[in-house]
Amino acid sequence: MTTFVNFLNVLPDPNNGIGDAGQAGSSTGAGYSSVKLTSMSPIIKDKTNSGRHLARAIASHSWDVAIGYNPMTRSEFEPIYNFLLQKRGGLTPFYVSLPQYKAPQNSNFASFTDGGTNLDVTSNTSAGATSFLIGKTGYNYITNGTPKPGDLFTIDGSNSNHKKAYMVTRVETNADYQSGTTRPTTSQVRIHCAPGLQRAVLAGDDVVFDNPLIKVILSSDVQEYSLGTNNLYSFSLKLEEVQ
Repeated sequence: MTTFVNFLNVLPDPNNGIGDAGQAGSSTGAGYSSVKLTSMSPIIKDKTNSGRHLARAIASHSWDVAIGYNPMTRSEFEPIYNFLLQKRGGLTPFYVSLPQYKAPQNSNFASFTDGGTNLDVTSNTSAGATSFLIGKTGYNYITNGTPKPGDLFTIDGSNSNHKKAYMVTRVETNADYQSGTTRPTTSQVRIHCAPGLQRAVLAGDDVVFDNPLIKVILSSDVQEYSLGTNNLYSFSLKLEEVQ
């Protein structure tokens, strides 16, 4: 007899297998044939008679994810479909790992973060901030590399409800930084992100670049598939980020 603590709460894929009891491991999910990531930033815009541009955000940012699968055998299909049925449409959130963001682009930095050696937020930072310093004792950006624009990250820290996923848009280092700002040390980098921080973060909170997970729900409460004459299952799904 083998016991387990938690049911798998990540969409099954080749890196996140699921057993018949719903535990992590055992049968692996099928890989994606396509992934579409959409950044949703609702903005209301207007122009004055003089041509001045006026704009403001009217809702929070979110990521939408569309996943397509190649035709699957039943053994490949059932772990995915039944995982989703358990979530009852948009009722229960779960997590998804996107293969293009599973590891940072910089191979040196990816190796540094792969063992769970995440960089930390270096000082308390308010919600809404679009840039902040991260670092760690023993980290050196010259030898260990840095994140790059386009890397995805999440924050694991004092606020357990902070599940938002962010994307790096700029990276400042000790060698390249904006004048008039605090110069990062060689054990720090300043990352700019989109969107701005949804919640305040504290010094010491982990910034997770290795396999960041997006918290999502199914966009539709109706899930359907088709079975072809070749006995292969055709299936796709749409997800939307939640907090």
